[in-house]
Amino acid sequence: MAVRAVRGAVQLERDAPEHMDEQVRALLTAILERNRLTSDDLISIWFTATPDLHSDFPAAAARGLGIVDVPLICAQELDIAGAMPRVVRVLAHVESGLPKADIAHVYLGAAAALRRDIAQ
Repeated sequence: MAVRAVRGAVQLERDAPEHMDEQVRALLTAILERNRLTSDDLISIWFTATPDLHSDFPAAAARGLGIVDVPLICAQELDIAGAMPRVVRVLAHVESGLPKADIAHVYLGAAAALRRDIAQ
């Protein structure tokens, strides 16, 4: 079993706690499913949110999915002029038998434009 890093992102339509919860849960669920992972495979998850998101912590959505014994941290993304607004990004460290090239990085909706080179 190797340690792998999985990236992902989603753009929110609005800054509202229930919307953030729904979208971050969808992102985490897609990451787990596409990489054939369970919460036992998770080592840690780092969330970032653009400075225009204030309504909730993205990590709260993970806790709502039952990811309760995994270290989570939230941080603010850099405030860069012209950057895509209302984006939550994820960097998950996982244990996986998948080769590095087979890891599925998940960029949902408009966030797929952020990393066309690795979005699946």
